[in-house]
Amino acid sequence: MTETPEALSAACIESLPMIHQGKVRDIYAWDDAHLLIVTTDRISAFDVVLPQAIPGKGAVLNRMSLFWMHRFAEAVPNHLTDIDPANKLTADEAARVAGRALVVRRLRALPVEAVVRGFLAGSGWQEYQQSGSVCGIALPASLRQAEKLAEPIFTPASKAAVGEHDENIDYEAMVSRVGADHARRIRDLSIWLYKQAQGYAAARGIIIADTKFEFGLDEQDRIVLIDEVLTPDSSRFWPETEYRIGGSPPSFDKQYVRDYLAGLDWNRTAPGPDLPDDVVRNTAARYREAAHRLTGEKP
Repeated sequence: MTETPEALSAACIESLPMIHQGKVRDIYAWDDAHLLIVTTDRISAFDVVLPQAIPGKGAVLNRMSLFWMHRFAEAVPNHLTDIDPANKLTADEAARVAGRALVVRRLRALPVEAVVRGFLAGSGWQEYQQSGSVCGIALPASLRQAEKLAEPIFTPASKAAVGEHDENIDYEAMVSRVGADHARRIRDLSIWLYKQAQGYAAARGIIIADTKFEFGLDEQDRIVLIDEVLTPDSSRFWPETEYRIGGSPPSFDKQYVRDYLAGLDWNRTAPGPDLPDDVVRNTAARYREAAHRLTGEKP
C-alpha cells in the first residue's frame, strides 16, 4: 500500500501482539479485558482495501466516532475506556498513532452489521430495482433513487472477512445468527440511533441517507456499541443543498471513491486500482468537511 508522510497505512505496533487487521483498523491485545484499536488511513471500496491511503482519514474517523459515542453514552453503552494508549506503547509508537488509538473493552463482537436506511441508495437501491424490496422488506412501487422512505428500515448485513464481500440478509437470517432477543434489541437501538443522528445532522445541513452500526456483548450478555459510529466510512452523508431525487447525490463520504471506481474496468476484487492524486485529495477534504459540519471541529 502506498503511504505518504501524511498518511498512515498501518499502525506497526511492536509493543503489543496484533490479533486482527481489518479493512481500516489494526487491533492489538492490550490485556485480557481490553484491546488497542488503531484507525489507519486505509480506505476500502466494494470490500477491497485500495492501494492508496487517505491522509488524515483515520484521525477524522476516530474523532467522529468519539463524538457520537459520547453523545449517546447515557442511552447506549459503548466500548470506550479512559485508558491512555501511551501507557504501554513506546514514545515513537504513541506519537505515530496519536489521535487514532483507543483502548477499549474486549467484547464478543456480533457477526452482523446493523444497517439503517432512511433513503433508497447504494445496494438497497440496486436490490429494490430487482425485487421491489430491501432485505425482505417490501417497499412501495415506483420509488426513485435517493428517495426518502416513509420510515427508516432496518436491513442487516453479514459481517465478511477482509477480502470477502458483505451481503445483505433478511431479519430472520440475523435472528439465526444472534438470537431473537439480541436481534430485536439491536434493531430497535439502531433505528433509534439513526433517527437521533439524522435529526441532529439535518440541523447542520447534512442528510444521513443510511448508516451501519456494530455491536458486541459484555460479560453479562448486554448489547454494547463498538467499532465506529456515524462516520463517512460507515454512513452516506449528503449535503442538503445538493440533494436531488433520481440520481446519486454528491456526498461527504467514500461514495466519491466508489463513483470513481465504478467508471473503471475493474472486477471489484483485490488488488484494487490506484487512486489518482486528485481523488485522494478530494476524498480527504470531504471527510474533513463532514467532521466540521457535524462536530464543529475545524476542517
